[in-house]
Amino acid sequence: MLSEKLKGCNLRCSATMVRALPFQIVCTLLFIQALSSFCLQKLDTDHGTVVKISSAGQLMQCSAAIDLLFMLDGSYSIGKGSFERSKHVAFKLCDALDINPDRVRVGVIQYSSMPKFEFYLNSYLTKEEVKEQLKRIVFRGGSTQTALALKYILHKGFTGSRNSSVPRILVILTDGRSQGNVLQAATQLKETGITVFAVGVKFPRWDELYKLASEPTENHVLFAEHFDDAVNGLYSTLTSSDVCSAIPPACKLETHVCQRKSLETVKEFKGNFMCWKGSSGYGGPFSTLCPHYSWKRVYKTHLARCYRTTCPDPCDSQPCQYGGTCISEDFENYHCVCPAAFGGDFTCAPQQGLDCNVDLLLLIDGSSKMTLEGFLRYKAFMKRFLQVVLTEDSQVNVGVAQFSDGVQVELPMGQHRDVLDVVKKIDSVRFKGGSTKTGKALRYLTQFGFKTRSTSAHAQKDHPHVLVLLTDSKAEDSVVESAKYAKQREIFLLALGSQSLQSELDGITGNPQRTVTYSNPQNLLNKIPELRNKICSIDNQGCLSQPLDLVFALDASAGVGMVNFDKVKDFVKSAITQFEINRDVTQVGLVIYSSRSRTIFGLDASDSGINLQNATSLAPYLGGTASTGSVLLHVYDDVLSIRQGARPGVNKVAVVLTDGASTDDAAVPAQTLRNNGITVFAVGIGDAQKDSLLRISGSANYTIMVPSYEDLKYFEDSVVHRLCEVAKAPINLCKPNPCMHDGECILHNASYRCECKGWEGAHCEHRITNPEPRGDFPRIHRNRRRRQRKLRHLNRRGKRRFRKRRRQQKD
Repeated sequence: MLSEKLKGCNLRCSATMVRALPFQIVCTLLFIQALSSFCLQKLDTDHGTVVKISSAGQLMQCSAAIDLLFMLDGSYSIGKGSFERSKHVAFKLCDALDINPDRVRVGVIQYSSMPKFEFYLNSYLTKEEVKEQLKRIVFRGGSTQTALALKYILHKGFTGSRNSSVPRILVILTDGRSQGNVLQAATQLKETGITVFAVGVKFPRWDELYKLASEPTENHVLFAEHFDDAVNGLYSTLTSSDVCSAIPPACKLETHVCQRKSLETVKEFKGNFMCWKGSSGYGGPFSTLCPHYSWKRVYKTHLARCYRTTCPDPCDSQPCQYGGTCISEDFENYHCVCPAAFGGDFTCAPQQGLDCNVDLLLLIDGSSKMTLEGFLRYKAFMKRFLQVVLTEDSQVNVGVAQFSDGVQVELPMGQHRDVLDVVKKIDSVRFKGGSTKTGKALRYLTQFGFKTRSTSAHAQKDHPHVLVLLTDSKAEDSVVESAKYAKQREIFLLALGSQSLQSELDGITGNPQRTVTYSNPQNLLNKIPELRNKICSIDNQGCLSQPLDLVFALDASAGVGMVNFDKVKDFVKSAITQFEINRDVTQVGLVIYSSRSRTIFGLDASDSGINLQNATSLAPYLGGTASTGSVLLHVYDDVLSIRQGARPGVNKVAVVLTDGASTDDAAVPAQTLRNNGITVFAVGIGDAQKDSLLRISGSANYTIMVPSYEDLKYFEDSVVHRLCEVAKAPINLCKPNPCMHDGECILHNASYRCECKGWEGAHCEHRITNPEPRGDFPRIHRNRRRRQRKLRHLNRRGKRRFRKRRRQQKD
């Protein structure tokens, strides 16, 4: 994929050498677009250590007398998106600072063509004030005059700082692509006693960052991509240099190998080609061979040392059983996040029973392709699964059958209820061997498999019928018609098997969400919770009567293509049918985007699902490049806002459907939505990078990977099901803020109110007329009194005229 993009870059650049954009710039832009999702720095260590570094960074706190100045690169080479990332890094660093007049003071300079103080060190002396002002800083743009900014600091000093006994820290956030020589200015600055940290942003030029940073440079050069890692590196260095004590007790400082990458221009000789030389004067032009070169942007890697702090983790002993996730609370305490079918105790012991009443038939593949080893593995799975789901109180009838050439019912439906008897019966089942007649088995069991022989009080005729196929071998007969036959007779089909059979199993069940697959047989038992949930999901259809403000953002760029874009629109139209569309229940909006975003219809556009489907069909294909960060900001500002029809007290979701390619970083815009109570789903299609999607969604729970555009329709139930879970979740009435024009939302007695400044109304929607400079009442009140006095005067004059006419009539 990457080589094809690079080849396309060379071809396009060769055809446009004489146009306005230089060859090198065009290739650079295209190359950056192709590699925008690549990480430029990573620790050469195991994943567990990286997690510990991130966790330690969140625990660090620096409380000492220091003056810290952020120098934000606001040039065009950074761009607005990466400038927002720089602000976010500064914001995260402030979280770990004890900001008050006697401890840490913070100031900010933004520089591009010219440097400018955004606020001084003594302007804001609380953490809340500093963070609020950081949010308000606006991207300026211009050239990257880093040396000029350093000289500005040399001249102005740390404005608002204290005496020389207080350490001075300068944190420069830049891509290191300045227009001048920074070495001399940086050296002079560091000679004054200022400690300089250089934090790389976007595609940093590492050699320049090393020139900017204090010695030892390995301790003072960081990367903005990983916020917690940058916090860890900065405060680890400050602690080791006795500036402050930010490392928590029981934690230790360690060194790790870092792999740092940089984008560099490489010149390649392409050969000699015929060209014209000379002029129209003496001799005229003549043809000759000329050398031809091409330039391309490539990654070069060099190793460095990173100094990071790690803390002991109580989860290292893996105390959570059965696939539970251990979450550290501090250095000693933890809790387990257990799978759905587990959680009987603190360490995720099995949680017994099904949440539904069904007739459950397990059909195990006993053909020769299965092999004895695979057959025994599935027998062990069935025993463990039934031990989990069968309880004395459960209303579940169980049957077991084996198939190969024919079908053998090993445990008739409902004949045994005691779990020990069922396990003994499964132990006695023998491997048959033979051909794999899956279709034949499905048709036979549809007709005869659910005829219960139980006479117990638990036997119910109205239980849903669920058939679970367990196989690792491809069918040797037709399964499509047999599966259709079963579904027509209301048999709910589930399938469990190897990932290599995904396509066939999806064809049997009719929906990938009713198929459970595994890549490693050793992980088979871990699929018990998933299968348990799917058995009880037979009634979970649609998401009716659930209030929700839902916005779909569709990638309509050239990377998707017109044909695939039509498939995405079909997916949205089908998903809309599973919601009750009206202004009291579910509102749906649609946005399409490439380099720019366009609202097709807003949340309050229509209360008819048919109208929304028709409008979706008319959404145009855009082409061009994709800007996912921009569309998220567009959704936040222009769609999911009160003035555009969003409703207070209703959960809000933005669903981004994309192939993952983007010219900007969507992490910070996505975080803005999440911070304001908006859940972000990322549906990645095709070769989408999962890491890029996780930065959009913020959680694997809200990330859905779809193999291809053709398979998108199979994931509709999964997407809708997760949207329904969000719709049912508790809500914060003040997120997102329902108050317009910077009004403050205040929760009170399960409701809220807006405190307005210069505005009035329930949501601060009406401007208050400016008061007069004199008097205690606004102009509008005085005008009202004037009108009242005039009305009384007219009434008195009218009465006098009336009495005069009456006297004239009497006379």
